[in-house]
Amino acid sequence: MSDIASKTLRVLVVEDERRLRAVLLDMIPELGFDASGASSAEEAMSIMAENPHEILLLDLQLPGMSGMDFFEQVRQRWPGTQVVILTAFGDLEAARRAIHLDVVEFLNKPFHLCDIERAFDRARKRCLQAAGRLDGHSNSRPIDGNESSLTLAESERRLILTALQRHAGNRTAAAEELGISRRTLHYRLAEYKDRGWQVE
Repeated sequence: MSDIASKTLRVLVVEDERRLRAVLLDMIPELGFDASGASSAEEAMSIMAENPHEILLLDLQLPGMSGMDFFEQVRQRWPGTQVVILTAFGDLEAARRAIHLDVVEFLNKPFHLCDIERAFDRARKRCLQAAGRLDGHSNSRPIDGNESSLTLAESERRLILTALQRHAGNRTAAAEELGISRRTLHYRLAEYKDRGWQVE
């Protein structure tokens, strides 16, 4: 069987904000991972080509190539790499693209250490699951039944509720941030409520 279960997984932090990148690089080893950093997608691509990492912590807003375009290239070249996205604002189109690319988790800035820890735990389990499949030990059930990928609707709901929280419930301001109409926002919230999901 692959030795991935016994190795220390590597995290590549792709974040152009130097202070935040430094904090993350200092913090991540305490969670049991090796960590290195890149300030742009282009630098990250070079690092991945020389030394592929198992996990990416990826900011969407980068100079030069966007984080999402980089994510698409990573998925083509290193399909087993698990990606956790950092974003400072809600973007439904980015959510759709990221879910299509099988993102592990979205983390909205500012975030807490426990958010990073939970996301990396999901990523680690996915790495182990992928290693099992590669070694012929595939299981039709995920390692943890609660660790399945977020659905598009669940991710959109999370982005919408986060935007509403940032704007103290102001739907007009939240819709503007999300790049959707107030009517679309109202429709989405009504749809979530009909499903029995929390919308407050």
